Amino acid sequence: MLALVSDHPFAVPAGAAEALLTALDREGKIDRALEALGPLSGRDVVAVDPGPAQSARWTAAGARLSPVPDLRNGTARDLSDASADAIVATWSAFRGVDTDELAVADRILRPGGRLLVVHDYGRDDISRLRGDQPEYGTWSRRDGPFLRNGFRVRVIHCFWTFDDVAAARSTARDLFGSSAGPIVDELKRPRLSWNVAIYHRTTGSDRGEAAPGLPARPRRGD
Repeated sequence: MLALVSDHPFAVPAGAAEALLTALDREGKIDRALEALGPLSGRDVVAVDPGPAQSARWTAAGARLSPVPDLRNGTARDLSDASADAIVATWSAFRGVDTDELAVADRILRPGGRLLVVHDYGRDDISRLRGDQPEYGTWSRRDGPFLRNGFRVRVIHCFWTFDDVAAARSTARDLFGSSAGPIVDELKRPRLSWNVAIYHRTTGSDRGEAAPGLPARPRRGD
């Protein structure tokens, strides 16, 4: 049995799911960046395939959340035109840019609304463990599916942080098997580096203009 992708950056065995969920971005950098780029608090937010942990955090932060399984099924298509201030998709949606998904998002969002898409970025310990993935290469390039479709990108430097080195090594081996050996054996601190990209786009933008008060250029870091 695999745990929900939307609460995790990729499908993980259920036995390792809780350990990973408590380790992901303990500093809360991703949620702070989403708030800065949205914002989400006090807004009407469509969450695409959110996990229970994500839904609880965003609702507690003041977002009026409307979850949908994806942007291509009847649930999303039944949402009213210009009914949302922001759409947030984490890991499981926008695997690249699907023109149908983008059209639905632009219809649902109000003028100036924000589409926020979260994916792994790579150049970190986690990408060394996972190996080659499209999000580590073509997705973040200037000629890739996001930037050529009007998105900007903000890269957040996060961590998987565990209680101790032994827990970090154990969870990594549960997730990645024997391939984790050379990397986790080198660990001196109970954390693994993890870079996350938030691709963000303003409604109707074809050049990725930033919303008022937000930087127009990509920012690396948080």
